[in-house]
Amino acid sequence: MPGPYVVRVHGDENLPEKVDVVVIGGGIIGTSTALELAERGHRVALCEKGGIGQEQSSRNWGWVRISRRDPREVPLMAEALRIWSGLDQRLGRDTGYKRAGILFTCPDEKSYDEHERWGRNLHGYQLESRMLSGKELQDLLPGGNMKLKGALYTPADGRAEPQKAAPAVAEAAREKGAAILTECAVRGVETAAGKVSGVVTERGRIACDSVVLAGGAWSNLFCGRYDIDLPQLKVMNTVMRTQPLEGGPESAIWSKDFAIRKRQDGGYTIASGHENIVDIVPKSFRYAFRFLPALKMEWRSLSFRLGGRFFDEMRMATRWNMDEASPFEYNRVLDPRPSLDMSSRAFDNLKSAFPVFNQAQIAQRWAGYIDVTPDAVPVISAVDQIPGFYIATGFSGHGFGIGPAAGRLMADLVTGRSPVVDPADFRFSRFSDGSKVQPISGF
Repeated sequence: MPGPYVVRVHGDENLPEKVDVVVIGGGIIGTSTALELAERGHRVALCEKGGIGQEQSSRNWGWVRISRRDPREVPLMAEALRIWSGLDQRLGRDTGYKRAGILFTCPDEKSYDEHERWGRNLHGYQLESRMLSGKELQDLLPGGNMKLKGALYTPADGRAEPQKAAPAVAEAAREKGAAILTECAVRGVETAAGKVSGVVTERGRIACDSVVLAGGAWSNLFCGRYDIDLPQLKVMNTVMRTQPLEGGPESAIWSKDFAIRKRQDGGYTIASGHENIVDIVPKSFRYAFRFLPALKMEWRSLSFRLGGRFFDEMRMATRWNMDEASPFEYNRVLDPRPSLDMSSRAFDNLKSAFPVFNQAQIAQRWAGYIDVTPDAVPVISAVDQIPGFYIATGFSGHGFGIGPAAGRLMADLVTGRSPVVDPADFRFSRFSDGSKVQPISGF
């Protein structure tokens, strides 16, 4: 079954001749960057090879969370929570955002202690987050059968509708003067005097001074054309949604067996709490050593498979001329087939934990590709190799909630404004300057 229905954004017909910044990619990161730049008075063109928000930005769980993030992301996510709280008013549109809390369940003493230690990362942020005992958790989740030690509960966390958010941000950016160009793949970047001078799209050239690549899972391929080595692989996650259901939990819940959040229409988004699929592709071997620390930590949650994706990527061009169609034009939307086994297993586990879901009717299943870096932390950075070229990608499954703040930080870097948070942890050069690049364990 195809991916979820996304609110349609009709692209502009006319291609601008010159702008200050071209943003490549119409997901939540790209649209948020375009909005920030347009609001500051900069001329912006956002170029999307397919439709706005059609890939992972509409296929994620819809969580807006600071809880259980890598500590390096916490300052930026704190800014994101502030932005989300007023985003609908700022956009003049509905994103479905609601502050409803998220629960990370703890089945035993060890996990309870780990979650409690993680909570120290929020000290000083004045954000409500606390540990609940098993009894408190039962009181918060009536009708549940989960036998747990407790949970990390962060009422400051929330949820929004992925199928609405990026389109809403894009439309607001257009109102501020940005050109929104759909079905307009960027084939490459042009330079003059050693720095960015424009881009060539399938519809023609746009002169510009800066380019922001917010291409999600496609970013590695785009960078490779310029011998920029962006270590990035894809992980597939499967999601399902139900028809509206009365009597289910209001807060989003994570457990190893399932993850859920209530949707704006009264249904629920459901996924496995830990299972993902990794397609083995040619670049899996190229980046195996770099991803080894992450694999050692996460191997229990990953199912590796060798199939058609290997040959699809093996046949994909890595070099192309500006006057010929690029790989981005031959595959407008990444729409992988969901795993029926994984989603059904998660649904069965949910029904055991909350019997009310025995009445739930499945409305749809879909899957999406998460763009992952070796340390599971994004790149939000200038690229020294090409002055005027910036990357905002590799959000490793954490991009939806943090997206508005990532766009703000990216706009700060492009315009030379004092950054909203210290961008050092997100610098691209960490992959080449001898830094120890790996996920932080035990957070």
